[in-house]
Amino acid sequence: MAGIPVNAAVRLRHGRVSLALSFFVQGVAFALLVTRIPAIQDRYGISDGLLPVFLAAVPILAGVGSVLTEKIVARVRPRVVLRWSQPVVLISLLGVAAGDQVWQVAVALSLFGLSVGALDASMNMLGVRLQRAYGRSIMLGFHATYSLGGIAGASLAWAGAHWDLSLLVSYLPVVVVLLPAALVGSRWYTDALTGPDAPTDLERGAAARGGVVFKALLPLCLVMTFAYIGDSTVSNWSAKYLQDVLGSSDEVATVPYNAYMVTTLLGRAAGDLGVRRFGPVAGVRFGALSAAAGFAVVALAPGAWVGILGFTVLGFGLCVLVPQCFAAAGRMFPDASDAAVARLNIFNYVGFLIGSPLVGALGDVWSYRGAMLVPMLMILVTLVYAPSFADGSARYGGRHDRSRAADVG
Repeated sequence: MAGIPVNAAVRLRHGRVSLALSFFVQGVAFALLVTRIPAIQDRYGISDGLLPVFLAAVPILAGVGSVLTEKIVARVRPRVVLRWSQPVVLISLLGVAAGDQVWQVAVALSLFGLSVGALDASMNMLGVRLQRAYGRSIMLGFHATYSLGGIAGASLAWAGAHWDLSLLVSYLPVVVVLLPAALVGSRWYTDALTGPDAPTDLERGAAARGGVVFKALLPLCLVMTFAYIGDSTVSNWSAKYLQDVLGSSDEVATVPYNAYMVTTLLGRAAGDLGVRRFGPVAGVRFGALSAAAGFAVVALAPGAWVGILGFTVLGFGLCVLVPQCFAAAGRMFPDASDAAVARLNIFNYVGFLIGSPLVGALGDVWSYRGAMLVPMLMILVTLVYAPSFADGSARYGGRHDRSRAADVG
């Protein structure tokens, strides 16, 4: 392979850093929203019966935003979508905090959902393009910065709740800092691939004309769904499970999600090295087995701290699957990667919508211990689809990563 020119290497390096910043900002914004749902409910007087409608509307509209993004990027570059969707996410987050009537929060959450769908899709489109340009695994690193942002956002939300700050007082300083940072960082977004395998504008247009075969993409869609069912189980039920099933205190019940987030961050931070060394198929199999083991420990735990150990192991397992789904979609459809990522991204929200109600319903009619075995079995099905993540030489690379004459950082 011909060496990457110095100016191209610098552009890719800047693009990688700016995209990582975007993932971080998104992690902060999403965590600030979901961790303050009780405060949002109290501010607007939303009843318990109406709250699930609001909560379901956000991922549904995010799916719509992802579908629209597929259409839009057939005409404009993904970096343009990302540049303007991220400020809209932050402004709509502020809108959630600034209103005082139910219709106002409904509008703000609708805007948040649509823009989050566009943001998630365009971020991962750029990540897939950059990984292909680098010729080695870097997607897990981007998602690690998202996890870091989630931890930061959850910590800020905790501080706001601890000091009894209003939503506006909690959100405004964050938006004031992150909005200009995101806008400045967007100057260096890059979605142009380098080298002879870079798609032409004609090839990009093929994505809008059905360049993605859904039957081939379906295994990745299922893995994405199962991964988010697992993730939503942890985020929505870990505290209740520890307190109601394992008899923990209120304080200890907050530990498993924090432990899960930390191990998700650590696993993603180191995960690219593992993928480069052993390949994506082995990485996915390791993640699936680790996540299944985590769910098994949770289901069989005799006490709170063993349950926390299970949720901790879950973080190491689940953290691998979603980034590798996006990366595999890019390899599977190199000339239509934008469309593949947009369609795959929809199943992020499908899993989110299914996971929490599924575990709740099973817990009510059966048992919460038994309910934890259902996402475990779904994750184990991932092992059947692991070969779909292969990075054969027809897609790119020799064994796992292609050789490079110049390192771009």
